[in-house]
Amino acid sequence: MIELDNVGYNYGGGELLTNVSAQLAPGSFHFLTGPSGAGKTTLLKLCYGALSPTSGRVRAFNMDVKGLDRDQMAMLRRRVGVVHQDCRFLDHLPVVENIALPLTVSGKDLAQEQANLRDLMDWVGLSERADAKPPELSGGERQRAALARAVILSPEVVIADEPTGNVDWEMSQRLLQLLVELNRMGKTILVATHDLALIRAAKNQVQTRVLRISDKRLQLAGADL
Repeated sequence: MIELDNVGYNYGGGELLTNVSAQLAPGSFHFLTGPSGAGKTTLLKLCYGALSPTSGRVRAFNMDVKGLDRDQMAMLRRRVGVVHQDCRFLDHLPVVENIALPLTVSGKDLAQEQANLRDLMDWVGLSERADAKPPELSGGERQRAALARAVILSPEVVIADEPTGNVDWEMSQRLLQLLVELNRMGKTILVATHDLALIRAAKNQVQTRVLRISDKRLQLAGADL
């Protein structure tokens, strides 16, 4: 579904990634690891078209991402749900409206989507917080809201950037369970994380592959994780 072929990326005159090749097959579950500053977020952005490679090629759904026009890029963004590290919301809107924003932007009839929206709120455990404003949410609630917003359009690929970085272990497990459930539904999952315990927990539930950025290159991590 997403393929990187000898991708390189330069930032500020320096090379951040070089000769990166990887393939995210339909229904796969990948973790992306590496030290801070190694380029994990950059690699994720390359996967969903927020950045263009300075060398090599990124293909998504059999299309060269670099050559997409505005309409094609918008369609790509609907097929790839992204959970950003900073979980930005519109603080003046209640949680349920924040989660529903992608429906509004894509021109969906909100009245017809109410049942799906309620089901999604229940799935992430936020039904009782639907009318709360984002500043009132805990870190775990914000992450679950971000995940709900990312999957509201039923994307084929879900990319999450350090989704458990600011929550406790119990909430990390809950978020992981939601990602595992999405994968069992056939979604392709890519999660950037530094939490090796989370990766080990996932390996007990679903088949995963672990990719590691090291010295500007992407490697398949060993089975010792």
